[in-house]
Amino acid sequence: MKTVIHKAATRGQADHGWLKTHHTFSFANYYNPERVHFGTLRVLNDDWIDGGEGFGKHPHDNMEIITIPLKGAVQHQDSIGNKGVINAGEIQVMSAGTGIYHSEYNANKNLALELLQIWVFPDKKNVTPRYEQISLTSLEKSNEFYPILSPNADDAGVWIHQQAWFHLGDLSAGWEGNYNLKSTQSGVYVFIIEGEATVAGIELSRRDGIGISETQEIEIKAKSDSKILIMEVPMN
Repeated sequence: MKTVIHKAATRGQADHGWLKTHHTFSFANYYNPERVHFGTLRVLNDDWIDGGEGFGKHPHDNMEIITIPLKGAVQHQDSIGNKGVINAGEIQVMSAGTGIYHSEYNANKNLALELLQIWVFPDKKNVTPRYEQISLTSLEKSNEFYPILSPNADDAGVWIHQQAWFHLGDLSAGWEGNYNLKSTQSGVYVFIIEGEATVAGIELSRRDGIGISETQEIEIKAKSDSKILIMEVPMN
């Protein structure tokens, strides 16, 4: 088993006033040659956006882009005709493919927005851009990891052009269990959204992350009530 540990305080960060952001991997003005990606997981940004503020229209291509609002709501608009709001408790994915423009703003004028934005390298280039957004309410289960993303359109959750599986866990203090990898070619990146947990024997706290590879099973113990995101991605 190989591990790489990223404590919350060691992440890249920027404060633009209206935007406070932390980068687990190299992004924008933050560059660390030892933190460019974990397998096909390229970006894990933890953003705080002031009321009414956001990112104007900008382009992407050949990337799978996943947005998970943690608090508040995102106002989204893109060049393929999608316009709407993504609320906390929902997940959005864009396959940028041949190219897409979009904008993202805090949908509320007086409340801050907290969100995770995640980029995954696709396994197919130059696909037709696509958009998907779903509520996670029907998928949520207490004290187990429930699927929110996979490579398969027929599975629960959203899907992307990559052999990747994401699971969320809303765990009570004292919970113990294992995550079994779907593929021998995968590693997993575990991100502690809230709480404290021991992952593969390593103690982690809020916003800490750990990348684990060369294993087929990972032991997880919640030390407090915790919300944990598991991202299984190909390592090559």
